[in-house]
Amino acid sequence: MTGLQQEAAAERVSGVREGGPLLLGVRHHGPGSARAVRAALEAAAPRVVLIEGPPEADALIPLAAEEGMRPPVALLAHVVDEPGRSAFWPLAEFSPEWVAIRWALDQGVPARFIDLPATHTLVWGKDESPSEESEESEESEGEEGSSPDEAVRIDPLAVLAETAGYDDPERWWEDVVEHRGGAAGGDPFAPFAVLGEAMGALREAYGVGGHERDLVREAYMRLQVRAAQREFGDDVAVVCGAWHVPALRQKTTAGADRALLKGLPKAKADMTWVPWTHRRLSRVSGYGAGIDSPGWYGHLFGAPDRPVERWMTKVARLLRDEDRMVSSAHVIEAVRLADTLAAMRGRPLPGLTETTDAVRAVMCEGSDVPLALVRDRLVVGDAMGEVPESAPAVPLQRDLARLQRRLRLKPEALERELELDLRKETDAGRSRLLHRLRLLGIGWGEPAVSRGSTGTFRETWRLRWEPELSVRVAEAGVWGTTVLAAATAKADADAIGAGSLADVTALAERCLLAELPDALPVVMRVLADRAALDADVGHLAQALPALVRSLRYGDVRGTDTHALSDVAVGLAERIFVGLPPACAALDTEAAEEMRRHVDAVQGAVGLLGETGGTGPGGGTRGRWHSVLRVLAGRDTVPGVIRGRAVRLLLDEGELAQDEAARLMGLVLSPGTAPGDAAAWIEGFVGGGSGGGMLLMHDERLLGLVDAWLTGVPAEAFTDVLPLLRRTFSAYEAGVRRTLGELIRRGPGARGSATTAASGIPGFAPDLDTGRADAVLPVLRLLLGLDEPDGGDGEAGDGDGSDGEADDRVSDDNDLVEVVR
Repeated sequence: MTGLQQEAAAERVSGVREGGPLLLGVRHHGPGSARAVRAALEAAAPRVVLIEGPPEADALIPLAAEEGMRPPVALLAHVVDEPGRSAFWPLAEFSPEWVAIRWALDQGVPARFIDLPATHTLVWGKDESPSEESEESEESEGEEGSSPDEAVRIDPLAVLAETAGYDDPERWWEDVVEHRGGAAGGDPFAPFAVLGEAMGALREAYGVGGHERDLVREAYMRLQVRAAQREFGDDVAVVCGAWHVPALRQKTTAGADRALLKGLPKAKADMTWVPWTHRRLSRVSGYGAGIDSPGWYGHLFGAPDRPVERWMTKVARLLRDEDRMVSSAHVIEAVRLADTLAAMRGRPLPGLTETTDAVRAVMCEGSDVPLALVRDRLVVGDAMGEVPESAPAVPLQRDLARLQRRLRLKPEALERELELDLRKETDAGRSRLLHRLRLLGIGWGEPAVSRGSTGTFRETWRLRWEPELSVRVAEAGVWGTTVLAAATAKADADAIGAGSLADVTALAERCLLAELPDALPVVMRVLADRAALDADVGHLAQALPALVRSLRYGDVRGTDTHALSDVAVGLAERIFVGLPPACAALDTEAAEEMRRHVDAVQGAVGLLGETGGTGPGGGTRGRWHSVLRVLAGRDTVPGVIRGRAVRLLLDEGELAQDEAARLMGLVLSPGTAPGDAAAWIEGFVGGGSGGGMLLMHDERLLGLVDAWLTGVPAEAFTDVLPLLRRTFSAYEAGVRRTLGELIRRGPGARGSATTAASGIPGFAPDLDTGRADAVLPVLRLLLGLDEPDGGDGEAGDGDGSDGEADDRVSDDNDLVEVVR
């Protein structure tokens, strides 16, 4: 080092440590800052390390050295009496604060947090919406949390990048810090001196830069630094956001700093470590101190050498796993292209921009589709941290962790699908846990549509663990110390506070799914009371389907549903009595809503008849058919409901086709208003009820519709056209095409009875059941309805085998209808 270089270095160091503590200004979650902090601490060997963060977490620092601790993790603080008011302080492996903590623990040096206590920050501005992520200690320099009405904040990195001629702050930071192979001239303190000077200039120009709360936070930090100096002298290192360095260097009196802290609101707070994810460190997640590429930064920090080559190898491995053709030659060429681009752009090393451009051109063949996968899986990443069992936790969290281990259901940041067979004990336990957590508002899993069997013994879930769920667990802890007890207490409270009868029946269904036997008596009592008092047929119709679905769970889950069956039958009877009067004199919108209620009751009665067997359910179906006949023949009932009633009776085999054709002919006669006739048609053949197939194979019905439509007066046609277009647009393209062809060929070519004689292929007078049965095994195999032989021995045990047989019979019937 030359004399001039030594003199410049001495000047820089004097601004960092001489005459005071060692101030290490960093960028949160910056691998370059993390490496520089480690080098500076090793060179300075301070007696104590002070870190920007909530001081309530001092007792949690030793946990960072335990074997079960693996970043990314976060400090979680929440108000004891209000768990929803919470805050996170995330730390990644490449966060300078984490590096400082680990260095202090490895060297046996005390480490302390010196930011404003969480007891104040959690309730500061309590009337505002609490923020769970944009927390003071983890904001990027100059982005600390403040109220929305404060002055516009500046982004120091953006200002410095613009001053240096860069249009991208991330690219400037990479060139200045991340690509710096080592401290300039061997001086480990140089980057902190330079960055501190730059921040000092910004503070002189912009003041607090719109961050008014920083004045209070920095006053508290200065008090803590003075206290450490009294105990350890000047052998004190401070790791904080570079934005705060000028303020910590500022000469103020202790009295002035204490005056800024007077009158702050305060509340009792608890704090612990929780797992975090790279995805939640990303700026796109809404985290104020987030970075664009946590996965990339983690790679830069962890790669011992040749980071670009190692990165391209990771990309190639990912694309190969997705069945992309990527060879070693692709990796070599991508590295060369990234180096060339960096040289052309005047950069010291290839950055994320150069590597991304090279991956797109060489490995993705110019396509952004596989490149989006690289961004999602590698540039951002789904790395999820772990915390040791010794970390403080509410009792509910500990019980949840115990159940997760017993059921082998590990929380993961990457979304995945989970198929459950409820006939297996472990899968049934997983289902119970996920349903109980949903009832508690902890959305770890969401039900999904199964791609295989549709039997009630199958469940499909989409699982994804988000760090915020730790807050939901803490909030749910007020209901009990175990998942079972908390879900039971929450169900009792929800039943008592339910706003409608439908809410209570939905809750009863969720209690059965979650197997909460102690909650059912309360829910059933509330359900019976609400059902007895509610006279609105619409409310009753909304409540019945969920209640009847609940009856099916007894076959698979072994739940006693006799009480539910009695309530369901009674509810159905009340609907049967009140439905005809409720359908009179309805406007168009109310009639459409009532039609949906009729469809819902139809499905519920079908299930109720199955579950009732020879009991009350069997008679319920007959009573329902009588109600449908009343609706079909009453002129005061809107046309859309009358048409749907006729269609349901026809599908149930309670109405002959001749009678259905007669009723349609009456409605479509010239004496009926075109609008009412169009509504009747919509109810009969619309609403996704398979009406198109019915018209294709019934000559009389199609002929009646055709004759009526051609006879509609011109002045009325424009009024009924929107309704007809809505009805027929719901048909599949092939059905519409076939109907148009039949209409074009004329009456002689319509219907199943005449098309065979006319020579049109694909039609026959009657269904050939022998040919239809022959294709059923192949259809079952294609649709995944048959399971391979020699499967799990539990597949045939218990009531599940009967359920599977019933499902197969139902599936066969459905397939026959498809062939029809």
